[in-house]
Amino acid sequence: MTGIIHRLFHRHIPGDKETPMNPDNREGNKKTPTPESDRAGVPQLIPGIGFSVGKKREHNEDALFTLTTNLESGNTQINLGLYIVADGMGGHEHGELASENAVRVMASKIIQRLPAFISNNDLAISIDSIQEMMKESTLDAHNEVLKNVPGGGTTLTATLVLGDQVTISHIGDSRAYAITSEGKMKMLTHDHSLVMRLIELGRITPEEAAVHPQRNVLYRALGQADSIELDIITYTLPVSSYLLICSDGLWGVVGDDEISEIITTSPSPNIACQRMIEAANTAGGPDNITALLIQMPDNVPATKVVFNQENQKEISHIIENTTINGTHKGIEQNSFSAADNFRDTGNKP
Repeated sequence: MTGIIHRLFHRHIPGDKETPMNPDNREGNKKTPTPESDRAGVPQLIPGIGFSVGKKREHNEDALFTLTTNLESGNTQINLGLYIVADGMGGHEHGELASENAVRVMASKIIQRLPAFISNNDLAISIDSIQEMMKESTLDAHNEVLKNVPGGGTTLTATLVLGDQVTISHIGDSRAYAITSEGKMKMLTHDHSLVMRLIELGRITPEEAAVHPQRNVLYRALGQADSIELDIITYTLPVSSYLLICSDGLWGVVGDDEISEIITTSPSPNIACQRMIEAANTAGGPDNITALLIQMPDNVPATKVVFNQENQKEISHIIENTTINGTHKGIEQNSFSAADNFRDTGNKP
């Protein structure tokens, strides 16, 4: 068995300069294949990271975590990755501490619970148990923020990749996307924001939401109430696709078409992330910017999934000719009407 572990937790240190992108990597618009030596003959998750304070903020209130590992033997192959993005709120000190605490606790709790899945010899994975693990870990992170960062809050989008399955625990308005190798892009999460709800109610258009004075107001976030409601969903991603997790500092200023083009024409996920950060800063960089991009393997055995039909329902998300299958855990959701009043649980300055 070969184990490969990569772990990163990155905080911005005031005064740090952005790492310049190699000019040689900008040449040409065609994506070049990943060198075979990088893959070492083994199907792997290939992550890339982009992280910037932006052009308008003095401090970075985003936080991220990545872990990528493989288990390989004669008859066993597991690609496993944990990728988390959090966007803090409540002012510099509170926002930075809230996002850091949430990411650290979320990551540590999941890592503590992973051995049971890795030691499962037949690789029959219960989506119900994985989603429960994600839910419990997110609640632990929420309680940590409540306890240690009073007055602070944070978004949290955490993704656990096991084989071709990705399970997402999500609250707030950071986002996860799937992008096919052809560039078709699908948003996998739902913004818990005032403007998204107003769009759903037909009150405003997406174009109006982009300039709405309350576009940063959230009605769900970690650390903002004693109890929270989470979105937890599992998808099956196609081979050679991409998983993007990012804060609103990216998706709020760079359009989907430009993001998709950057991803599909860049020679590697890491260069794609640097280009996305550059695009957001070129557009003004009004907020902190975080991007995690994970390239799925070209060929990976399908994960064996055990469905609990009482608590889950199968849904299909279509990206034109590519189907991304999802299984959603029956977690209670808020129901809203046009008459609802929104509480400002996360007005990010």
